[in-house]
Amino acid sequence: MLAFHKTRCAFLERWIQFMTNAPKRSWRMKKAILANTISIALLCAPFWGQQASAPQANAQNPELEQHIRELEDRVIALEGKIRTMESEKAAAAQPQPAQSTAQPESGTAAQTTVPSPATTVPSPQIANETQAGLANAAGQLPVYGGSSAAAKALNPDISVIGDFIGAAGGNTAPPLATLQPFPSMEMHESEIGLQAIIDPYARGDFFISFGEQGVNLEEGYITFTALPAGLIAKAGKMRSAFGKVNTLHNHVLPWVDRPLVTTNLVGGEDGIDDAGFSLQRILPAPKGIFLEATGQVFRGDSDDVFAAQQRSDVSTVEHLRGYRDITESTNVDIGVSYARGHNNGNVTLPGDFITQLYGVDATVRWKPLRRSIYHSFVGRSEFIWSQRQQFPREQRAFGMYASGDYQFGRRWFAGGRFDWSERSQFDNLTDKGAAATLTYWPSEFSQLRGEYRFTRYAENRDGNELLMQLIFSLGAHGAHPF
Repeated sequence: MLAFHKTRCAFLERWIQFMTNAPKRSWRMKKAILANTISIALLCAPFWGQQASAPQANAQNPELEQHIRELEDRVIALEGKIRTMESEKAAAAQPQPAQSTAQPESGTAAQTTVPSPATTVPSPQIANETQAGLANAAGQLPVYGGSSAAAKALNPDISVIGDFIGAAGGNTAPPLATLQPFPSMEMHESEIGLQAIIDPYARGDFFISFGEQGVNLEEGYITFTALPAGLIAKAGKMRSAFGKVNTLHNHVLPWVDRPLVTTNLVGGEDGIDDAGFSLQRILPAPKGIFLEATGQVFRGDSDDVFAAQQRSDVSTVEHLRGYRDITESTNVDIGVSYARGHNNGNVTLPGDFITQLYGVDATVRWKPLRRSIYHSFVGRSEFIWSQRQQFPREQRAFGMYASGDYQFGRRWFAGGRFDWSERSQFDNLTDKGAAATLTYWPSEFSQLRGEYRFTRYAENRDGNELLMQLIFSLGAHGAHPF
């Protein structure tokens, strides 16, 4: 019988050591182990009683009784741990779990205080994150960047658009020509966009251009969208609303270059881009017609188009746009434009020399609803007249372009363009040209375009060029006006 008691007690002791030496096990596993331990202890209790009632057994092994009492105390202490774990789980939301004490149920056992664990037992997922260095010892994931997403919500949408151009072929431009050929390879432009809602009444847009010629603020303005009478106002530096091509950034163009009429009469790539303010409003119109009027006042400096010598030399631009859906798949967009400002004719001669521009633009779009991602067509055309006062006489020049772009696949576009334009300072010189383009869109964030461009200058010089363009976008770049 004594050997039986020793075997049971040794088994009970091994169970207790197994539980206490396993800190990485979950509290549920410990609870199960402790329950089994207590059951074994209760099973051994009768034999302990029988052993206690036999004087000869106690006489033969007096330290066995003491060992049984010690194991009894340890079982009671471990039972207190179970209760502590259960109470800690119920109060897991509290930042600091309170310590609890467990009183032994046996009157002969000593009172034992069981401190609660300082931290909760991590789950397997948190344990893995802790080992990987993603979470701290308490199983909490770190928070970077300050006060959570509230601070990040104040950051603007940031985007970067790269425009890389390569050129091959021959194009020897005459000295008086405004169109200049591209170099063999260049990072033509890297545009950084910063856009955000300022408050419920306004939004801000900034576009900074980084090129091989330097850094330029292409546009930077605030738009007030909640003015009375349906008005929308802008203030800052912006592209004017003259025509269609002048309003577009380089990466939005359907060609590698800009049409000859834009280069000869409207300032080329920079165009009418100046500091000022703008007002626009939707006008009442017959049913089915969208009519919008825009009026703008600028400082009066727009490269080769306008030049201000004093504060009063401001320039103005007016544009009237009409839009109508012809069918569910076809729409037409027509606009008329007018611009007026001082030019650089008074640099050497006194007096006011004025340049006036008149323009008509038309756009036709076709996009079948059932095959919209595979087929579409956009036709564009602009006609521009220029009246430039200069010595010894006023120059009256005219220019136009017509283009069409057809989508024949989900990612493939083909197009062509015809150019015809006189020069603003030499209305007796006429340049002509044509271009064919093929564009592939790997995704919405990149495009690869090839263009063959033929140019016949007024000086009877021809240019034959093959242009390649790669455009790629990073970040959130807002949509441009339709």
